[in-house]
Amino acid sequence: GAGLYDHFIPAAVGALAAHAGFVTAYTPYQSEVSQGTLQSIFEYQSMIAELTGMEVVNAGHYDGAAALAEGVILALKHSGPKNRVLIPAGLHPEYRAVLETYLTAFKPAIETYSAPPSSLPPDLACFVAAYPDFFGVIPDLSGAADAVHAAGALFLVHADPLMLALFKSPGAYGADIVSAEGQCLGNDLNFGGPCLGIMAVSSALMRRIPGRIAGEAKDHDNRRGFVLTLSAREQHIRREKAVSNICSNQGLAMLRACIYLALMGKTGLRDAAEHCWHKAHYAASRIAELKGFEVGPGLFFKEFVVKLPGAYDERLFPDLVPGFPLSRYFPERKQELLICVTEKHSRHDIDALIGALQKAYP
Repeated sequence: GAGLYDHFIPAAVGALAAHAGFVTAYTPYQSEVSQGTLQSIFEYQSMIAELTGMEVVNAGHYDGAAALAEGVILALKHSGPKNRVLIPAGLHPEYRAVLETYLTAFKPAIETYSAPPSSLPPDLACFVAAYPDFFGVIPDLSGAADAVHAAGALFLVHADPLMLALFKSPGAYGADIVSAEGQCLGNDLNFGGPCLGIMAVSSALMRRIPGRIAGEAKDHDNRRGFVLTLSAREQHIRREKAVSNICSNQGLAMLRACIYLALMGKTGLRDAAEHCWHKAHYAASRIAELKGFEVGPGLFFKEFVVKLPGAYDERLFPDLVPGFPLSRYFPERKQELLICVTEKHSRHDIDALIGALQKAYP
């Protein structure tokens, strides 16, 4: 939980991603020897575009935090003199730290909102929504895009890609930019990496998006092929001409996400999301029944906040890790845990958690 997740990964993902045609592929600028890499980028971008409801997707960023920061920078550059950025209070604390680091050269005015503001400032460049937020809560994005566009700003939604198999896409809500962490799509936890930063934009912004974009083409014999498109090579090799100087193509993580999405398909992805939904809600309902325990309010996906009867102490749980202590980021919240339940957790696992909580706080 808290940004990185333990999801089911088909065994074929690792086997196919280790194929020598991908591992040893030359730089995709030379398309005649990089068709495998270019096609995997093209297929990945096509599936992410469908999942997010957007028109253009790039080949990947270092992680979700970097993708979010690059999206905000895109909005600031697009909006000219406007420099105000509104971010939700529920944004991942580490994402905010990365965003502030990226924006040190831009001198933006970063403000936090707890509830959607009734009126937006005239100097607003970017309005960020977390879908869901760090605490697992899913906000209602209805009408947000209209209000943001009326203020002359861009609407950025940071989403959980697995949740999009179950819920309305950011594109359907009118998002201009979508960022996401793609680790949950076929990538192992591996002690925290590597991750995959997903970034998608509307067609109006496709010339401003950093990173690589693969397109489909035909050769002189009318055979299907793939090439890098919509951006000059200089964007990536000449600092002064680059859209972004800090933009990584996470090739292997992207390839694993592509294979995972192809293997799971629409039905498999939705099944995984539904299991996360039902199992997390089962766990939350069981915990809410315990004396002295409280489950945080709001519609949630996969994660939820639990207030304990007393301060959290890991020594009370010798056999399992019950959740993520919020005191790590919020020192005053010593009695709260962020609990995550995915499709890999069985009823037995959840019941063991309930038993451990009861034993720790009798």
